[in-house]
Amino acid sequence: MIKALVFDFDGTILDTESQHYNALQEIFKEHGADLPIEVWGEGIGTHSGFNPYEYLEKQIQKKLDHEELKEKRTKRVLELIGEQKPLPGIENYLKAAKEAHLKIGLASSSSRAWVTEHLGRTGLMDYFEVIKTADDVEKVKPDPALYIQAVEALGVKPDEAIAFEDSLNGSLAAKKAGLFCVAIPNPVTKHMVFDEVDHKMESIAELELSNLIKMIENNH
Repeated sequence: MIKALVFDFDGTILDTESQHYNALQEIFKEHGADLPIEVWGEGIGTHSGFNPYEYLEKQIQKKLDHEELKEKRTKRVLELIGEQKPLPGIENYLKAAKEAHLKIGLASSSSRAWVTEHLGRTGLMDYFEVIKTADDVEKVKPDPALYIQAVEALGVKPDEAIAFEDSLNGSLAAKKAGLFCVAIPNPVTKHMVFDEVDHKMESIAELELSNLIKMIENNH
């Protein structure tokens, strides 16, 4: 029986992933180069070693000021994300979960400051009983630690919880931790193959929470 929902943050609740990519792609285009979405997408949902500025330097065969580019990118990302509202269906799921007396948690590879700032801005903070971030673990996704900590703090077993994820790294973390996992890929992760998940949707708005839970419970 499903007793809890655990949400990823970036790309699942708020489409921050696309904005990070869009900001970088603007910088690449200014230098007459391109950042393929497949290259950028590999590091989503984790802390990857990919350095976009080194990748750009290789493309244009020219040294660049990394700090200057980082500052420019950060400023643009914050502008773009500041315009974002929660993705379609997210708030409806949170409300439905509260009404059904389900526990609600969050597991993110981002920092606590980043997550809480944007949850506060969008008015979603009070829905979450438990928030686990990169600040709480030694290893982020695809390591299962974030999800293991989240369900423990919520007081449920892993197989009593559904994780909502947009990335392959996040989905792997949820399944390794023993949760059911629903994938809702965003524009940056839609090219990925989510073979291991229990269900996949283009948007969380396409299926009511009660119907999703029934489907998952009936299939297992």
